Amino acid sequence: MKTTPRIVIAGGGFAGLETAFYLRHKLGNKINLTLISDQDYFLFKPNTIYIPFGETPEKFIIKLDKPVKKTKIEFIISAVKNIDTDKKQVVTQTGEIDYDYLVIATGASMRPAEIPGLKENANTIWTIEEMLRLRTGLQQLVERASDLKLQEVLFLVPPNNKCSGPLYELVMMTDTWLERQKVRENIRITWSTFEESYIQAFGPRLNTVVAGEFEERKIQGFKGYIVSKVEKNTVKYTNGENLPFDLLISFPPYIAKEQFNNLPHDERGFIYVDPDSRRVKGYENIFAVGDTADFPVKQAFLALLQADAAAEHIISDIEGREVKKEQKFEPMSMCVMEELNKATFAQVPLKYTGDPMKPVTVDVGDKDQYKVGVSPIWRLGKKILGIYLPWRFGSGQPFHAGFAWDAMDFGLKIMSKFMAK
Repeated sequence: MKTTPRIVIAGGGFAGLETAFYLRHKLGNKINLTLISDQDYFLFKPNTIYIPFGETPEKFIIKLDKPVKKTKIEFIISAVKNIDTDKKQVVTQTGEIDYDYLVIATGASMRPAEIPGLKENANTIWTIEEMLRLRTGLQQLVERASDLKLQEVLFLVPPNNKCSGPLYELVMMTDTWLERQKVRENIRITWSTFEESYIQAFGPRLNTVVAGEFEERKIQGFKGYIVSKVEKNTVKYTNGENLPFDLLISFPPYIAKEQFNNLPHDERGFIYVDPDSRRVKGYENIFAVGDTADFPVKQAFLALLQADAAAEHIISDIEGREVKKEQKFEPMSMCVMEELNKATFAQVPLKYTGDPMKPVTVDVGDKDQYKVGVSPIWRLGKKILGIYLPWRFGSGQPFHAGFAWDAMDFGLKIMSKFMAK
């Protein structure tokens, strides 16, 4: 391009910030970068699971003014309302922004109203406010159980939830925390999910691990339970079963946070993209990454990988070169699931199936990459990740780049070699 390309990134979450910082890291001042977000901070959402057990929300918030100033990224605090593809403009609440390349990373939202009675009767998890409300609910639960009143805690995963992992963390953490409060014997914990196996998206090994944890912790689990509606103190399922609760904790169905009707999308607003590049179908200069795109599993690590792939394709366009195979999006999930007394590490290679009803599955045959391990030591890995990513984003640096990432990656590989199989 004869003029300096203007790249606009809509969204200040994992995918949006990774794209912005990766592009600046790789291209320096060869591009003009604009970041649009409806909030002036980044929330490290995976670690908000600690809020119900006493951590302060401020610990997981990174103000964006310093990192964007450091990296010379124009920062516009406004909500994105529309994309004018003819004029190549992003329409926000405060005006229009021209782009040569656009990366949409506006994320997902929750729609609890999709399940009758869920919003009114459940403690849902997504926002800081909801996590604080759950903290109050757990404290009240302990008070009632301390009076020797048997309490029922029910966890619920409804259909169209795209990332059930945090709720699995919360059920394990709740069990450990209640033991420490010395009231666990007065509380019955029950789990119900629409999934046919535990953490279905991540394959049979995690199902086995969770089943073992549930047995050890005396948590009764029900798979294939599809919720029909929630009433006061009772969840009803399509199979005719009912489960009682004094405290109901649920992760609601997902929808796209912002829906762009002029771009190709599914019935929930998630944008259709080319798998390798994350280009929006039919548009060479528009990309969609992270939870806003149509990849069926929504997870921070996957969002980072999508962001890197989109950035590499933009770089290749600007520099007029071919994209290497390793620079294309290869779906690999990686997470450390907290349990408060130990943690579960999972590295899960995913692959496309070509089946629109089940577009992605676990590549169980990839024995070199498919690894799961359970140990108290993995809690250290969780803490290191919780320090590393906020530090990188707070410094205006991408997650996957430079010596810091090489050191982090090396450490994770060593740990997984000896503590996962």
